[in-house]
Amino acid sequence: MGAQTYTPLYTYPETNRGNTGVFSQVLAQGRDANFYSTIANGGANSGGTAYLMTTTGQLTTLYNFCPLTGCADGEIPYGGLTLGFDGNFYSTAQGGGSKAAGTVFKMTPSGTESVLYNFTNGTDDSAPIFTVLQGQDGSIYGVSEGQYNGQYGELFKINGAGVFSVVHDFTYADGSNPELPAQGTDGNFYGTARLGGDPTCKCGVIYKITPAGATTVLHAFTGYPNDGNQPLGILVQANDGFLYGTTYGGGTYNQGTVFKISMTGVYTLLHSFHYASPSFDGEFPYAGLTVGSDGNLYGTTVNGGANSDAGVIFQITPTGTETILYNFCAVKGCTDGFYPEGPLAQNTNGVFYGTTTGNSLGGGVFYSLNTGLKPFVSLLNWEGKIGKTVEILGQGFTGTTKVSFNGTSASFTVSSGTYLTAVVPAGATTGFITVTTPSGTLKSNRKFFVTPTIMSFSPTSGPVGTVVTINGGSLTQAEGVGFGNRNPAQFTVDSDIEVTATVPAKAQTGPIGILTPGGTAISSQTFTVTQ
Repeated sequence: MGAQTYTPLYTYPETNRGNTGVFSQVLAQGRDANFYSTIANGGANSGGTAYLMTTTGQLTTLYNFCPLTGCADGEIPYGGLTLGFDGNFYSTAQGGGSKAAGTVFKMTPSGTESVLYNFTNGTDDSAPIFTVLQGQDGSIYGVSEGQYNGQYGELFKINGAGVFSVVHDFTYADGSNPELPAQGTDGNFYGTARLGGDPTCKCGVIYKITPAGATTVLHAFTGYPNDGNQPLGILVQANDGFLYGTTYGGGTYNQGTVFKISMTGVYTLLHSFHYASPSFDGEFPYAGLTVGSDGNLYGTTVNGGANSDAGVIFQITPTGTETILYNFCAVKGCTDGFYPEGPLAQNTNGVFYGTTTGNSLGGGVFYSLNTGLKPFVSLLNWEGKIGKTVEILGQGFTGTTKVSFNGTSASFTVSSGTYLTAVVPAGATTGFITVTTPSGTLKSNRKFFVTPTIMSFSPTSGPVGTVVTINGGSLTQAEGVGFGNRNPAQFTVDSDIEVTATVPAKAQTGPIGILTPGGTAISSQTFTVTQ
C-alpha cells in the first residue's frame, strides 16, 4: 500500500452536555454523494440533530429533535442514519415518542421528519440505540436492547405497509444486547450480541436469524486468551462470502480482536490487538469494520497507537495481516482528533471518512483518509430477478454510455451525476456491475445476485430417468438441479430460460429446485415421481 493522506475536515462544536455526541453514529452516503448522520445530543432543543456533511467538511443542520413537549418525534438519535431505497433516510431515537421509550423515524434529505413507530416499553423492547437496515424485501429491520422491561433485546421489522412486528426476542443463551445485524447474501440476518452466550464467560455471541425468526448461535465467545470478548459494531460481508467483525476485548492480550465467520459458522480469529513497544498496535476496537473497494477490511481502535494512546486507523487483509494507516494524537495542540468510536465509511470517490469523539481543543472531528483507492459504484439493492430496478450511487454519471451486469448490457436512467438506476437484463448472471462514464469505467464494490425463477416444467410426473424441461429465467448460471430432495440430477442448460434435467435415482416427489450463484429457484408446482 502507498502513502495515506489524513485530513481533519470539520470540528464539531461542544454541546451543553459537555461533549459532541459524535460516538458510534453511522455515516450514510446519500444520492447526492454527501454524508448524512445524527448527533445524539445538543441542538436547538437539546434533543440531538440530524445533519448533512459534504466530503469537504461543510456541515448543514437538517433537523433539531424534540421541538415539542414530550419529544413526540423522539430524542437522542444515537445511531446515525441509513439511506433507504426511496432516497429518504431511516433510523431510531433512543428516547421520546408517545411512550417516552424511543421511536423509529424517516427523514427526507431536506430534513422533514416523520415517526414510523413509537416503542411502548411493553411487549416490545425499548430504547433503540442503533440505526436500522433496509432488507432486500424493502422492510425496515432494527434492534432494541430492552433496557426497561427486563428483556434481552429484539430484532424487529416494519414492513412496507408500516406494520411493526417482532422477528425475534433474544434470550440470554442466544445473546443479550444485540448489535444491528447485516443481511447476508443468503437472505438471513447475521449479527452479534455483546453479552450472553457461553454460560461461563458470558462474552457475547454471533447469531443468525432467518426472516421467519428462527435463530442459531453460530459462535459463543469465550474470551481471553484464545477468543474475543464483547463484540461491537455491525458485521460486514465481503465478496469472499465471509462475515467480518471485531470484539472490544479478549484475544491473546485482552485488547480486542478481529475475526471472520462463514454463514455456516466456521469461525477464525484473525488478529489480536497488542498495544506495546515497538509496534504500538491499536487496542479496543469499538466500531466494527468496513469492507474497502479493494477487498480489504478497514477499522479503528479507540486506544493504542504511537501517539499518546489516542487510537488508530488500521487495515487488515482477509487472511489477517494488519497494517496501521494512521495514529491519532491526544496531546495538547493536536487537532486531528482522538478516540475514534464511529465506523469508517468509504465514499464512492474511493476515500474513507470517519469521526472522532474529541480533539485537544474541544469537540470531535470529521476526517478523511485517502489511501489511493479509485472511485467505484455502490449498490443499494444487490439482488433481484430480471426486470428489477437497481439503484446505483457513484460519481461522474453525467454522460454515462453503458451499464453492464457481469458483462450483459442493461437499460439505465441517469438521474444525476451521482445517482442512476438500471434494469436487470435478460441473460444477466451474478457478478459485478460496471458503469462506463466519460471519465472511465467504474466497478461495483460488491456483486449483484441475479435471482433465478422457475415458471413451469413438463412433464409434471414420471419415473426415474424421465427428462424434464424446466422453463424460467436467469438459468444460464445453473449449478445444480434437484427433484424433491437434495439428490443431484444431471442437467443441461439449453438457454437462459430453459434447462433440461433427468430425474435421478432416489428422487422424491416434491418441487423442483435449481441452484445458482444468485440463489435457488424453487418451483411452485410439484413433480410426482411415479416409482
